[in-house]
This record gives sequence, structure tokens and C-alpha cells, in this order.
Amino acid sequence: MSTAFQVTFDAHDPVTLSYFWAEALGYVHPAPPGHQIPEGVDPFSVWQEFLAEIGVPESQWRSSSALEDPDGDGPRIFFQRVPEAKTAKNRVHLDLRAAPGLEGEERMAALEAECTRLVGLGATRVQRFEPEEPMSGGFIVMTDPEGNEFCLD
Repeated sequence: MSTAFQVTFDAHDPVTLSYFWAEALGYVHPAPPGHQIPEGVDPFSVWQEFLAEIGVPESQWRSSSALEDPDGDGPRIFFQRVPEAKTAKNRVHLDLRAAPGLEGEERMAALEAECTRLVGLGATRVQRFEPEEPMSGGFIVMTDPEGNEFCLD
């Protein structure tokens, strides 16, 4: 049996970074314990109300955030505020499967379309790698709004 796991991001602004990754992955912010997030309501506003109710100081409201796969298949993602800045290349990164089953020009066009969408959300394009058969179908290296590297694969 495999081990369930959570992916954790150290961040300067966990809430903002979680909104980027929610859009990138199609994930959702879970509701606070005993609460629901109504359709069309900003999840963070529901969390702010909850945190105020339980006495968490306002200075801590943006210290963490989380995302879940709405289908329950993927890992939970947790974002935690850390005092230090990112100073080097991350040693673990996510590969987003943005063109499953596609090959060649069709694959690269799908990766480019997703790259454009994510740049619009605050990501940065770093470099495109062309297909090199038989080992690589091609990919695009990007960084999220806080400089964490990931790939469109």
C-alpha cells in the first residue's frame, strides 16, 4: 500500500500563492471546520470569519493556506509562511501534465496555451525544451509568483 502525502510550499504570502496554485491545478480551498464555502464566495473571507471567531490574531490570518483536489485523488497542498526569502533553486518541483496523450507540435501547442494561461495568473516562463525522441516529448520550465520552479510536461 502506498503512503499518502501532502506537498508543502514555504512562502512569503501563503494565501496569494495558494490562489495561484488553485487555478493552476484546478484545486479548491477547503472550508474551515464546521463551515461551508458557498458558491461564488471568496474562500479566504470565510476563513477570516472563522479565524476571528476562534480568536486567532489578525496578524496570523495569512500565515498558512491549503488546497485539496476536488475529486479527492491528488495530494493536499499546504502553504506556510516562512521568514526567509527563497535563495536557491528548489530541489523538488511539480511537473504539471498539461498535454496528456499528445505528441509533437500538438503537444507543444497545448503546453504553450497552458503557459500563456499561467503567465496571466502571475507565473513566469523560463525556458522551452523541444521534443527529443525517444526520451523527451518536450516541456516548458516556469516559476510561480514566488519563484518556485515547475514544469509544464
